[in-house]
Amino acid sequence: MRAVSSAPHRRLIAPGFTASNRSELRKAIIMTTALLSPASATRAEADAVSAPLPGRIQAAYTTRFVAAAVHTDRAAFHLRSGAGLHPRPGDVVVARIGRIGSHKRIETPESRKAILFEGALVMLAYGHRYAADQFLAHVPGGLEPCHMVAAGGVAGRVVAAHDRVSAPTEIEPLGLLADARGVVNLRRFAPLRNDPATLRVERPAVIGVLGTSMNSGKSTAMACLINGLVKSGRTVGAAKITGTGAGNDPMIYGDAGAAEVLDFTDFGYATTFRLDMPSIRALTANLVAKLSASRPDAIVVEIADGVFQEETAALLRDGRFQRTVDRVLFAASDALGARAGVQELRSAGLEVAAATGVMTSSPLASAEAGAVLLDQGAEVLGTYELALPEVAERVLAGRGPADR
Repeated sequence: MRAVSSAPHRRLIAPGFTASNRSELRKAIIMTTALLSPASATRAEADAVSAPLPGRIQAAYTTRFVAAAVHTDRAAFHLRSGAGLHPRPGDVVVARIGRIGSHKRIETPESRKAILFEGALVMLAYGHRYAADQFLAHVPGGLEPCHMVAAGGVAGRVVAAHDRVSAPTEIEPLGLLADARGVVNLRRFAPLRNDPATLRVERPAVIGVLGTSMNSGKSTAMACLINGLVKSGRTVGAAKITGTGAGNDPMIYGDAGAAEVLDFTDFGYATTFRLDMPSIRALTANLVAKLSASRPDAIVVEIADGVFQEETAALLRDGRFQRTVDRVLFAASDALGARAGVQELRSAGLEVAAATGVMTSSPLASAEAGAVLLDQGAEVLGTYELALPEVAERVLAGRGPADR
């Protein structure tokens, strides 16, 4: 990754880090969002300027529930701006598209990829983003110009980017969306609440899908596994517990035959990066509990990014997660990643059913992985083999909830 200039309208700097910008990047990665005290929040509200909603605003996938409320009663909403306002993750912002960069389209509430035009108005949600192949971004401290950091509709300030990614699309916030209760946050309009939850005992077998990194083949493998289980006559529920809000993965799981699909956006989170562990733990329990209510034969859940990403690493060693997920399907890009990943999962206390993913596109890589995983007791399965009923059933077989 390369560092990104703090100036909102400058391009990415040339590849390579100096000691100075390495330090700045480290600070950016570990920085925390300052919470307003009641007194400062009161001053911010007093200094805020209200304005009516402008005419045409393209809502994004992450803001779909808020957009539905605005469509129902537009007069109940307005924009709030001012130097004293400090956005928080999930706060909804209306912004004008500036210079178009990496993201040239925005995902609509229906998950259509709409083309962006400079000057267009969009409805996004502020959020932190961690994407090793794209951007590291954080919620800015105010309503200054920043970036659209995900096509699903996430606003943030990019502080580092992959060398192969072009400059982020720039946005100019016009104001935070507000109503009579104050600034609108996604969680207030989400259909599900992420309340502290206790683990349900009455659940089916749960398979977790994890991987070495972003783009290691997790989502495709999960869709194929769902399809294989459905073809074997089973009813399957699907969920994505962590990641960046986007409709693509949930849509694919539905296409594969999942009877019910949920993810963290249904609970009002645009992203889960830097979400505290109690909230992620509750998300895990609540997603599985909600899917279990319709009594499916199996539930398959995806965890975003790689096993060393901060939230993922913590989740793997969380006792509740380990009691919720019965076995894991692991996606890797190569044999070394497959072996290291399986060992990491086993050391965390998780049972690994099989390795799959991008590496299985290569017969040679698959053979290498098969050889080095023999002593780990995990087989290598081609991604599209998982769509075969007998293979999917083999992944599902093993220790169920009663054995935990």
